[in-house]
Amino acid sequence: MKKLSKIASFAVAAAMMITVAGCSKPENKSPVEKIKSDGFVTMATNAEFEPFEYKDGDKFLGIDIDISNKVAEKLGVDLKINDVAFDSIITELSSGKANFSAAGMTADEDRKKNVDFSDSYFDASQAIIVLKDSSIKSRTDLNGKKVGVQQGTTGDKFCTNEDGSSDVKVASTERYSKGVDAVTDLINGKIDAVVIDDFPATKFIEKNPDKIVKLNEALTVEKYALAVKKGDAEMLKTVNEVISEMKSSGELDKIIEKYKAALEG
Repeated sequence: MKKLSKIASFAVAAAMMITVAGCSKPENKSPVEKIKSDGFVTMATNAEFEPFEYKDGDKFLGIDIDISNKVAEKLGVDLKINDVAFDSIITELSSGKANFSAAGMTADEDRKKNVDFSDSYFDASQAIIVLKDSSIKSRTDLNGKKVGVQQGTTGDKFCTNEDGSSDVKVASTERYSKGVDAVTDLINGKIDAVVIDDFPATKFIEKNPDKIVKLNEALTVEKYALAVKKGDAEMLKTVNEVISEMKSSGELDKIIEKYKAALEG
């Protein structure tokens, strides 16, 4: 009898352990809680867009990289960077492969259907680059011309003009994964102009001052913002807090001026 009671006691104890284990199953963590648990936050970008994001050897540099490091710092974790094609960034967010993006991205209405944007941190414009002896002198001179753009950017949307809203009607839009490839084709006479963000345009001019120029007139003006997965209010709040703090302290202006001075120097 004593032996049997021990076996019974063991069975009861085992059953209780299983029950307790079942009751203690952890609840699903919020995205930010998971980030802190993992020890890193993942940012998606396309590091072909100096001075916002680019690579120097294996190191990522740029305005967006500096801001992203501040986001990681606020969360108390490391920053992991997914370097992907620009038109794949929203997919990175939607699929959960990245927690936020920082890629010189314009917060336009079409993208807002798929992601949530932070407060803006930079007012940008789409610059027009042409050869020094080009007959193109203004934005309207792009009518009927062959124009190169970086795929998925505001310049791409404007020139491709799928919704028919653009006031400038180019003859054809040549889409490139890298802005530098578009500039190379311009210099080689394969296209008539390149439309790209003003900061990178300045860098391209600096590298080819005897061959290309930037028009004084911009094609479009827009605002850059960081993006998070649609509905991720907690991550959006964190990003907005970082942007607000950097604006208030003057740190954001210092970062922008640092890279601007590097471009002009």
